[in-house]
Amino acid sequence: MPVNIIFFIILTLVTFTWAGKRFYRIWKNIHLGKSEKIAGNETQRWRNVLLVAFGQQKMFKRFIPAVLHLFIYTAFILTQVELLEIFIDGFFGTHRFFANYLGWFYTMVIGLIEILSALAFVATIIFLARRNILRLSRFWKAEMTAWPRLDANLILLGEIMLVTAILLMNSADTVLQQMGQEHYPSTGYLPVSGWLGPMLFSGWSADWLMWIERLGWWMHVLVVYGFIVYLSYSKHLHIFLAFPNTWFAKLRSRGEMSNMPVIMNEVRSMLGIASTGDAQVEADTNPEFGAKDISGLSWKSILDAYTCTECGRCTAVCPANLTGKKLSPRKVMMDIRDRTEEVADKLHSGSEQYIRKDTRGEHVKLDISNFDDGLSLFDRITEEEINACTTCNACVEACPVLIDPLEPILQMRRYQILMESKGPAEWVPMFNALESSGSVWQVPEARSKWTEQISEK
Repeated sequence: MPVNIIFFIILTLVTFTWAGKRFYRIWKNIHLGKSEKIAGNETQRWRNVLLVAFGQQKMFKRFIPAVLHLFIYTAFILTQVELLEIFIDGFFGTHRFFANYLGWFYTMVIGLIEILSALAFVATIIFLARRNILRLSRFWKAEMTAWPRLDANLILLGEIMLVTAILLMNSADTVLQQMGQEHYPSTGYLPVSGWLGPMLFSGWSADWLMWIERLGWWMHVLVVYGFIVYLSYSKHLHIFLAFPNTWFAKLRSRGEMSNMPVIMNEVRSMLGIASTGDAQVEADTNPEFGAKDISGLSWKSILDAYTCTECGRCTAVCPANLTGKKLSPRKVMMDIRDRTEEVADKLHSGSEQYIRKDTRGEHVKLDISNFDDGLSLFDRITEEEINACTTCNACVEACPVLIDPLEPILQMRRYQILMESKGPAEWVPMFNALESSGSVWQVPEARSKWTEQISEK
């Protein structure tokens, strides 16, 4: 077996083993959150997947960036068709396996890939300029330093390398076809490499052209394989997670918040309408309200965090952030993701030092139920941030992949108020009014009773 095929097989096995382990770990990390059953209205859920994730519907609220992103997105999808051919060629030592079987259709597909790749190249240059030369404000917020900023640039540079590899490979291949070299089947005229190849490589020897073509081919393979592994460490994981995230997105009204069964039981008891089922909820549980750490969040909130594109659209429309407050919905999601990774690393270590003291024992193993490292989400997300939220849902509406930054903010606020009896001093009169009169305005519950004296006409 030729050395190049052996190397390709080893490289493929290493890449997919590494990526598989990493994606499996992310799946486990997401399930460190609380169980939550999400189902119902499958028609709407499929609609969300097709329109929002696949069709990028919400991106088009900003038309020019949306079109540029669409070029990169469609080029990425269609390039996978060519990647399938590269797999076959790499494993069996063939060259352009599909060219002789698909004829004109092959020419059309590869031609379309070239056009989209060229457009993606232009779009990528513009995106790099927007981030690093024009410096759009949402890309230069406090949370967008160090790794987040580097991550965004690395993936764009990787895209440039990928497009360069494709066009380099096709251009050299085109000239080799024109020279009648064996092993280079005709692809027909391709719209970019058809003129780029002769312009760049006219007069080059066949040996040099073969070397250039192989350079482009291996560069393509290495960049794609690098992407596969790198995506699991990057914000660009949303390329994959946007689809399940839009499927599991909440379908209820934006302003509807999830109730807590035990609290509902208390309210019903006060009103004298508690049911037997409500009493059972209270008797069977020792509840912790809200979320102090990731274990208190729903798995869907952690999925949201891993899906976050870090585009900053949520922060750009947040009224709290726009008025100078510290709250940034993007930062909240990034902090949840980083805290999840931190907890997962410590759980993976299995160290007894992270087992909660009151549960330690000879045969007790570390897991999320007894985990305690002395830290929490509040070490990353401050009280000032969560209390600044107006619950207006602007961030939820702005997200292009249906992430809900409001849910974890509400859960942390619930923990702060219900478990630690903390909250801004300005909120105390409101709570007192609710408790005494059932109204935040300190108006008695019976304020509408006078209407009963009015005779109906």
